[in-house]
Amino acid sequence: MQFKIIMKRKKGNKFKTSFKLKQKGIKVVGKWKPIEIDPDLFADEKLGDLVCFEELTDYKLVNSSKVGKEKVKRKSDSVSVEEEEDSPIQKKKRKKDKDQGVRASKNHNLKVEEDETVIDQEDKPKDTIILFGSEEDECESGNTTITEKIPKKKKKKKLKKKVLSPERAPLPAKSSKKIKNWTMEVLSASSAQKADVSAWKDLFVPKPVLQALSCLGFSAPTPIQALALPSAIRDNMDVLGAAETGSGKTLAFAIPMIHSVLRWQESKSRSDQATKEAHYDDEDKPGWESDKETTPKHFSNNVDESSITDCMKVLENVEFDFGANKCAADWNESRPLLGLVLTPTRELAVQVKHHIDAVAKFTGIKTAILVGGMAAQKQERVLNQKPEIVIATPGRLWELIKEKHPHLSNLRQLRCLVIDEADRMVERGHFLELSQLLEMLNDSQYNPQRQTFVFSATLTLVHQAPTRVLQKKYAKKIDQKTKLEMLMDKVGIRGKPKVIDLTRKEATVETLTETRIHCDTDDKDYYLYYFLLQYPGRTMVFANSIDCIKRLSALLTILDCNPLPLHANMHQKQRLKNLERFAERENCVLLTTDVAARGLDIPNVQHVIHYQVPRTSEIYVHRSGRTARAANEGLSLLLIGPDDVLNFKKIYKTLEKNEELPFFPVETKFMFAIKERVNLARQIEKVEYYNSRAKQHNSWFQQAAEALEIDLDDDDLIGGRSNEQEESQKQKMLKGMKKQLKHLLSQPTFKVLMKTKYPTQSGKLLLPPSPVSNSESALSTVSKQQAKRKKKKKKLITDDLDN
Repeated sequence: MQFKIIMKRKKGNKFKTSFKLKQKGIKVVGKWKPIEIDPDLFADEKLGDLVCFEELTDYKLVNSSKVGKEKVKRKSDSVSVEEEEDSPIQKKKRKKDKDQGVRASKNHNLKVEEDETVIDQEDKPKDTIILFGSEEDECESGNTTITEKIPKKKKKKKLKKKVLSPERAPLPAKSSKKIKNWTMEVLSASSAQKADVSAWKDLFVPKPVLQALSCLGFSAPTPIQALALPSAIRDNMDVLGAAETGSGKTLAFAIPMIHSVLRWQESKSRSDQATKEAHYDDEDKPGWESDKETTPKHFSNNVDESSITDCMKVLENVEFDFGANKCAADWNESRPLLGLVLTPTRELAVQVKHHIDAVAKFTGIKTAILVGGMAAQKQERVLNQKPEIVIATPGRLWELIKEKHPHLSNLRQLRCLVIDEADRMVERGHFLELSQLLEMLNDSQYNPQRQTFVFSATLTLVHQAPTRVLQKKYAKKIDQKTKLEMLMDKVGIRGKPKVIDLTRKEATVETLTETRIHCDTDDKDYYLYYFLLQYPGRTMVFANSIDCIKRLSALLTILDCNPLPLHANMHQKQRLKNLERFAERENCVLLTTDVAARGLDIPNVQHVIHYQVPRTSEIYVHRSGRTARAANEGLSLLLIGPDDVLNFKKIYKTLEKNEELPFFPVETKFMFAIKERVNLARQIEKVEYYNSRAKQHNSWFQQAAEALEIDLDDDDLIGGRSNEQEESQKQKMLKGMKKQLKHLLSQPTFKVLMKTKYPTQSGKLLLPPSPVSNSESALSTVSKQQAKRKKKKKKLITDDLDN
């Protein structure tokens, strides 16, 4: 006889099983019959997990080796039949019959209750089904009578690849792999040789993290890391850190977070070991023996204890649910969420994840990323793997918290909370979800043992409000101390934190060369194109609006500069692709809004151009911080028009610059050729934009009119109903302009431009500034106009007095 005991396990809201009764070695003839169990068996609650007890009387014993041979033989026969048949109709019919046969065999051999469902192996917890064999089964004989088949993970169907002939076979791929993200080059730049990490040992860094730092080539900590790590790891303090861009702030909070997770894992393993020892000690007590005597008589008579050990196997495939709340509690107790990092942008979240993964390489700690623009279902599956650290943007995180995902249900267990670029995150009018999240973390889900880390390059940068605001009754002047106190109150830091401020008065790096060009608004395109040709390299161009980025992208594409746009209206995958391409190419232009201004560590960015002057000094510091990182030199260029003068003066005053920004040198002999090409490219861009807009508008109107069966007038269409002759003339004119521009771009004048390089040393230009007529034209025109107006007023006043 065969016996089956089903034990329960809690998971989800459904009763689930994938136990297959037709096993290798046993041929089932009859059906499983339930056996009545004495209710006194459950009195002491020692067998509380027992669900049912069944026996199988009609079955046949088959040698497992014969079963395997029969399967192989059948498989080979089916393959030979498939090779003989050529018609696709017969293949479909054979496949249909085969599926019907499998379904019939499953229905005959498998008895499942109404609310049982089959699940994948990936989502199953470990649940037990134990099979026992009686003495009649001859377990001690040579043939193994009970060899149960544990269902394996479902494998994805692989497409059959065509076998190519040697002539058509592709060449072997090169060993050099592409950079998967823009951070890989930074993290793997010095990983060829292991570095000496003795300088890190005094900072209480865990051993597996030291091993990862050695592989990454980080031999010594940066100043912000050297000051932050002892206070965070040894003293368990909250940290407020302000340091220059590119100073290594990510590792300053990543290493303490990893240390906190490792310490929790050690304490958890000790407690588990203590409970196991206590459990083994209880077995020697007399109460344990009395529990053994409660085994039913029919069970003890039919089963020999020596045969159980030889013929017992466990199936880890069945799920039972007895309450979702208890399940969530078990979920969080086993592997809770211990670290949470909040970032303002999606790209910064991706970068932080790569940095944490690189440092936690030898720890076994899992991380997950939760950002908008990606599939929420996929991110839920990532959360199901119970990562200890989550890096997220506030919007998507708050969305999953409201959906009550089990891994985010109990945030009281958080050991570390990090807010990167905190001054931007807690800014008024931005990130409404963050304020709700912080309110929950500081009220209902507050953990007094939680550490909070707040970092930014402009954390202590204060700019005064305008006089009209300061003249109000309740207006207050904000200094560094009040700004930090307000930030601590919003974030929820209740104790006395460690405040680290390593920023200079200028708030920019010493190796950054800051320059400017004053020009008219329409002339910015000329100077931008001039700079891109004169000084090729990896250049980031910032603008304040998405429309400006789109126009510049079209214009520079026509001029064969091959720019890569990046803004908030793009799809997330395209944004990440453009960042990867920008990091791979040595000579490339990235046109971006302030989405890429904060935190991104793109390697070897040589130039940053502010096509439009930023609105605040914080944005200027973060934009300029994309270059001159990690003691490298870089250039920041401001294109200042008449409308940008006020913003420029505010930034200059807030940053307390001692010296005036030098004017960037421009060679006037090339400006005529530059203007000729840019003007022609502008005409082509306007024609193409007008045509594309007209096509979209007219096609939409025509489709709507056809659906409503209405005749359209010529006035409803952009450009009216144009004849074929007019359209052909427009196309000829457009082709002629493109041909002319192509001829101009092929001129050898720009080959001379490629060889020149602006000389800099320790953040200063060595060449004398360009003449006022070339670079300071816009500023001089504005000041001259104001001076003329004053002179006119004075003349009028003097004339009136004379008269």
